[in-house]
Amino acid sequence: MIIGIPKEIKKDEYRVALLPVGAQLLVADGHTVLFEKGAGLGSGYDDTDYLTVGAELVATADEIYRRAELVIKVKEPLPEEIAKLRDGQILFCYFHFAGSRALTEGCLEKGIAAVAYETLTSADGHLPLLTPMSEVAGKMSIQEGAKCLEKPMLGRGILLGGVAGVAPAEVLIVGGGVVGTNAARVAAGLGAQVVLMDINLERLRQLDEIMPANVTTIYCDPHALESYAVKADLIVGAVLIPGAKAPVLIDLPLLKKMKKGAVIVDVSIDQGGCCVASRPTTHSDPVFVVEEIVHYCVANMPGAVGRTSSQALCNATLPYCRKLAALGLEGFLEQNPGQAAALNLRAGKIICPAVAATFPDLVCA
Repeated sequence: MIIGIPKEIKKDEYRVALLPVGAQLLVADGHTVLFEKGAGLGSGYDDTDYLTVGAELVATADEIYRRAELVIKVKEPLPEEIAKLRDGQILFCYFHFAGSRALTEGCLEKGIAAVAYETLTSADGHLPLLTPMSEVAGKMSIQEGAKCLEKPMLGRGILLGGVAGVAPAEVLIVGGGVVGTNAARVAAGLGAQVVLMDINLERLRQLDEIMPANVTTIYCDPHALESYAVKADLIVGAVLIPGAKAPVLIDLPLLKKMKKGAVIVDVSIDQGGCCVASRPTTHSDPVFVVEEIVHYCVANMPGAVGRTSSQALCNATLPYCRKLAALGLEGFLEQNPGQAAALNLRAGKIICPAVAATFPDLVCA
């Protein structure tokens, strides 16, 4: 199979979809790997690292999209990339279709097979290709949130962990999955008082056993959410419904009741966000203020730590890339239900139920 790796062009995105070792193994498997010049530089990999393992360096993304049967990316295609896609081409990356109607419509019109990292599941029901980036985003959410609490960032002027004689910040984390768990560990390690909320009681029991003493687990109902949100200095939105649009849990009335200068880090922004005011931002311009609450809604948080993120991501994706290239799309989907769940769109039709539920008018009869 001819496999293409284009350079990521989303603003402040420094990850690469394939490490040199991945190119070497795919070439050894008998495939052709087309690698766009400069695609690895943001993660610290030179073109020669790919050339020496047998990849073919190409000058432009146009050539990648023209020649490749399988295109492997990190982030969803932007409009200028969608224009280059062609009918029947396989695109393997993060899509998060439920967060963008324009992206969904564009990919439907192109007739591609959209195989999404974020909906591929393992035999135990986990999301192996979403997990590593959720780990990164969860840890980053606290360091970015702590920075935003500083007065020059328009925050309350609070040090997350406090000092002797001064109380630490109150941190509320909504969602006890991978993002929330990593956020809670980092916040607790910095000395904050942390409340970790979820609607899964079994998950809360597990978290209660492993978290340090300054993390309290609370069942997330509307009354409890409001009670803790109005006291919080920092809220991390870590809600995930796989493939679906995130529910809005912080509505406008609640936003108005929060402490002025408090910070919301909405990690759910890829799926539309869990705060009513959330809209995607970039690392270059990460925050905005609504109702005197600082909103941090960077849609590609792990992209800022490209070296770490690329290594973590490719460790997880490479086995699936090799299987997809070896088996072809049909064989890959037929191998097990978890891999079949990765197919979101195909031949102009929505395949993923969660995406179909988000855009019912786009579902073909």
